[in-house]
Amino acid sequence: MSPQNPLRSRRAFLQTSLATAALASTSLVPRALAADDQQHSLKKAVKFGMIKVPGASIEEKFNLIKGLGFEGVEVDSPSGIDREEAKAAQTKTGIKIHGVIDSVHWHKRLSDPDPAVRAEGVKALRTAIDDAAFYGADTVLLVPGKVTNQETENYEQCYARSQEEVRKVLPQADEAGVKIAIEVVWNDFITKPEQLIEYVDDFDTPTVGAYFDCSNMVKYGVPSATWIRMLGDRMLKFDFKGYSHAKKWVPIGEGDEDWPAILPALDEVGYDGWATSEVAGGGEKELREIAERMNRVLGLS
Repeated sequence: MSPQNPLRSRRAFLQTSLATAALASTSLVPRALAADDQQHSLKKAVKFGMIKVPGASIEEKFNLIKGLGFEGVEVDSPSGIDREEAKAAQTKTGIKIHGVIDSVHWHKRLSDPDPAVRAEGVKALRTAIDDAAFYGADTVLLVPGKVTNQETENYEQCYARSQEEVRKVLPQADEAGVKIAIEVVWNDFITKPEQLIEYVDDFDTPTVGAYFDCSNMVKYGVPSATWIRMLGDRMLKFDFKGYSHAKKWVPIGEGDEDWPAILPALDEVGYDGWATSEVAGGGEKELREIAERMNRVLGLS
């Protein structure tokens, strides 16, 4: 791991201290905010693959979700969709392609012991950046690696290798105006907010930030609101599902995510952006229910 910039390290220390203090005083925080007290301005989005309408064009899919109150989507890269058609549908409908997901980061890992596999991963990441620039999206979601064993792909190796590979694309991302958003998943790599802060800060550039999944990290015990407060302006975007310790994956709003605590945390860090669901999706009926559930947990009308 490379040495941290002292100013960023100090910021991490201060935010950690603030988060600790905030966590200690949670009994003083109301469980829910009245509508007039809410400061957040969140835009609802879905992953494009959630829109499951056989035979529908991209424009028709975008119009469907627009009618349900969604404002944007995230698309995979690579994917089977026609880029030109998707871009045209974005213009015609007003549905924003706000982000691109590197869809090969799991099997072409930037932490893989084989340099040739890592090179393929970098190539895919470059393609995702190009796709994001083409659509006018501002982020590429990236899972940087996975800890698979303690001999050839452990935490330290995952950290060092993925950092080295991501640095190769930073000039391209800078030129494209696209940020690399590091997502937290069940990869046995980053499971604590301090680790994500260190990982992001080591790049010492605003081109790399955090993509926080409010549901994935429930499993590891640190409340989502604490993650958000500690990440602060490092958090570029967030998504969510529904996670229950007892039942695992459940519908949005039926999990152990503490939304009455998450929303004030978003306000405190000044988050004003996309809130993207990541569930199975379906046709109009299923997507309408998802929109209604998102409205309830996010405090939206």
